Amino acid sequence: MVGALLGRQRPPTALLVAGVVVGLGAVLPAAYLFVVVGGDLGAALDEALAADTALVVLRSLGLTAAVCLTAIAIALPLAWLTSRTDLPGRRVWATLAALPLVIPSYVGAYLIIAALGPNGMLQDLLGVERLPSIYGFPGAWLALSLFTFPLVLLPVRSTLQRLDPQLEEAARSMGRTPAETFRTVVLPQLRPALAAGSVLVALYVMSDFGAVSIMRFESFTTEIYVQYRSSFDRTGAASLAAVLVLLMLVLIWLNGRVHRRQALYRSTPGTARPARPYPLGRWRWPALAFCAAVVLAGLALPVGVLVYWASKGISAGAMSSELVGALAFNSLMTGALAAVAGGIAAVIVAVLAARYPNPLSRWIERCGHAGYALPGVVVALGLVYFATRAAPAIYQTVGLLVFALTVHYLPLAIGPIATALGQVSPRVEEAARNLGRSQLTVFRTITAPLARGGVFAGAALVFLHAIKELPATLILAPTGFETLATEIWEQTTFGFYEASAIPALVLVAIAAPPLYLLSERGTVTA
Repeated sequence: MVGALLGRQRPPTALLVAGVVVGLGAVLPAAYLFVVVGGDLGAALDEALAADTALVVLRSLGLTAAVCLTAIAIALPLAWLTSRTDLPGRRVWATLAALPLVIPSYVGAYLIIAALGPNGMLQDLLGVERLPSIYGFPGAWLALSLFTFPLVLLPVRSTLQRLDPQLEEAARSMGRTPAETFRTVVLPQLRPALAAGSVLVALYVMSDFGAVSIMRFESFTTEIYVQYRSSFDRTGAASLAAVLVLLMLVLIWLNGRVHRRQALYRSTPGTARPARPYPLGRWRWPALAFCAAVVLAGLALPVGVLVYWASKGISAGAMSSELVGALAFNSLMTGALAAVAGGIAAVIVAVLAARYPNPLSRWIERCGHAGYALPGVVVALGLVYFATRAAPAIYQTVGLLVFALTVHYLPLAIGPIATALGQVSPRVEEAARNLGRSQLTVFRTITAPLARGGVFAGAALVFLHAIKELPATLILAPTGFETLATEIWEQTTFGFYEASAIPALVLVAIAAPPLYLLSERGTVTA
């Protein structure tokens, strides 16, 4: 039967077996939902259809819509100014505007509270007894908007740089104003990128745990975590998780529709010369003020607040250097292990999909993307369920945590590697095999070196997201095993800003350089 599934070009048996193992491992957390919900379907349906669940759905969707609209409102003019106008220093502004993505949502939420919350910097500066509460929807909306808008900025700016300038010039020659040209010619071509970026933001918001938890906003992820930790109600937690996954699958389906529709739009230059920048004239200073305000709110002020509290923490001895070093080591170790495992697994999936296309390899590829639809808290709950029943020896081990991080972020590695493999001509490999080289030798000497850039980019993306992961680490980390992310969350929960700022600053410092390099290379960081 396997032979019938495979195409004429049969993959090596070892590669095929490895691919099946990766595919089954990737869908294991999702299987948890079917097992738990199917085991008590009546109770699960009651929980899913309860009035409280409907309120959680409405709150989560409301927050998601608000953040998406805000991200578009920030990203669209910023992308236009930094790609199609004569804005001074536009490349610098574009780079600085993308860097807020390096700040994890829970760090951003903590920084907002440290600046605007009780006993925060603004209260100290004003000398007032109390400020309006930042907790709840306002705080969650502000934190998520400030640190997710680059997910829209990056694809929109990339699309703008590839658009055919002749279309706009033709419109201008027919008497259209710049505003009319943008509305009637440019904006329709940007809709796929805007939609795709918005879907990425929506997925981020729906799966976020850190920011909404710190801001005390009741969302899907916080409710799932509370039910699991407080009442240990697996059925209730699984029911809520199933509803959340269903919503995220709808978003992923919309994302797929967007990518298919993108072929309807011309986005490759029709001329060798770049687009002529629009002169801003008297709008130059307002444009610079807008860019400065975005960078100030999303990067400069958060980093400034972080340095302020970190300096106070260091002066007060809030956290020893030995503890910070141990936290950083744990984060780096788990991130590096997940990056290596994710890189290897992604290479297996990408090679099967790119070089041996058939129903089985496509199934493996789809399984590899299963983690994309699962929030970290759901991945963790699924692995806890199976580990405690089938493999209790690996429960509460670093290995299980690394496995969760690998499964969760595997799709981030598959994309760049598949793209890199797509740029390697199969004829080169075929010629080498005709010369008598084995498939393994061809892959080792030809394919792997040519696809090395994609492999490194994919592994780097897994590393960057793994070191920032919060809910999966909170649930799966062994007792006493703390990372920078968990330490930030725990200290912030008790309002210890000085103590939480130090590991937060270290985490940002670790993540910033590779993210900058990836953004400069145009790698998707979502």
